[in-house]
Amino acid sequence: MTRQQRTIEREFSIEGLGLHTGEHVALTLKPAPVNSGIRFVHERDGKRVEIPAVITSVALDKLTPRNTTIRNGDAAIYTVEHLLAACYGLHVDNLLIEISANEPPVPKSGSYESYVQAFKRAGFVSQDAPVNLFEVDHLITHQEDGIEIYATPSDTFRVSFTIQFQNKFIGTQYASFEVTPEVFEKEISPARTFVLGKDIEELRQAGLIKGGSLDNAIVFNDEGMVNEQPLRFPDECVRHKVLDLIGDLSLLGASIRGHIHAVKSGHSSNLRFVKKLWDLKEERRRWLPALDGGQWDTNLIREIIPHRYPFLLVDRIIEVEANKRIVGIKNVTINEPFFAGHFPGHPIMPAVLILESMAQVGGLLVLNTVDNPKNYLVYFTGLDKARFRKPVLPGDQLRLEIELVAIRMRVCKMRGKAYVGDELVAEAEMLANIVPR
Repeated sequence: MTRQQRTIEREFSIEGLGLHTGEHVALTLKPAPVNSGIRFVHERDGKRVEIPAVITSVALDKLTPRNTTIRNGDAAIYTVEHLLAACYGLHVDNLLIEISANEPPVPKSGSYESYVQAFKRAGFVSQDAPVNLFEVDHLITHQEDGIEIYATPSDTFRVSFTIQFQNKFIGTQYASFEVTPEVFEKEISPARTFVLGKDIEELRQAGLIKGGSLDNAIVFNDEGMVNEQPLRFPDECVRHKVLDLIGDLSLLGASIRGHIHAVKSGHSSNLRFVKKLWDLKEERRRWLPALDGGQWDTNLIREIIPHRYPFLLVDRIIEVEANKRIVGIKNVTINEPFFAGHFPGHPIMPAVLILESMAQVGGLLVLNTVDNPKNYLVYFTGLDKARFRKPVLPGDQLRLEIELVAIRMRVCKMRGKAYVGDELVAEAEMLANIVPR
């Protein structure tokens, strides 16, 4: 089942130093309404600048290997990946983040478990809409300079990562997690960022790691780990790379159902891969035509679904919210062929055909969740909680409102309601499979 969107129950604040800028910064994290996503707000030159945490806010021509930056014009927020990983890992979908400087603070301990605990103290609120879902239904790959990152189908969100370093105290490490809030808290969030001692001076010359210290980062040289505090996990380094990747994947702006595999990947390659996923997500969304003049007519509907007279039971589509909701119209006239036998002298639209009208409208919506949707059909496989509250007669206009409740591996659950005017005449929950033609 697709989970509902979440935000936090009450606002809270975090203060500290930026990892790279070294500047003192205060965050205030506030609840946000459904479908608003994660948004940073920064006051710049006396004006509040809002930067959505999505891949379109990333300048792909200005990528750096050490952090992820989002921008709106000249305004930029650096090193957002760790905070975003906490949001994504804890299933916080909607959040307003007011930030006093250009970089979220790094915890003094280097463990983003402290972010997790702050979120848990604030509490979570389930919201009245399903999460925006991105389902991986085929192999999606990205390769560059010996780096590989790819996605495969899975019933859950899983991340697997392999790192390979010449430093023998890091070496080759592999980790794989099904990422749930519990797993993120216990197995991923405590992992600190790490750096090679030989790279520190170069990073400082570049104006980076001004807020870094042995308290919040791990340093390795040729003799071993410099920190006195021991590793929190034998494979702590790869676990932090998993955290980084989760933060970057959050910029897709959708809950991923799939297995993400990465080999030697960093922020630059992560973000180019996320852009590939974003473009695929937008292709799926754009397949639903715009509501030209406020509706789709029967000619356009016939291009999308295969039904024809006398079994095309939807005349117009008047509202569409891709992957969430659709509203259609069926005009019921005395010329409907089924009135000849149902019933002579007392014409009533058969209840099963009201359900079929709902199903056809719902089919228009769920076909948008697959690539090349004209190559697929929607087969309805189950019906639950069907209720018929009033007869539908010649001259009535049915308004069919369908909500996509859940979708997993091309199996869909929808909730449909049929109205005549403002009066509910029928409702049902429907199950369907999306199958090749």
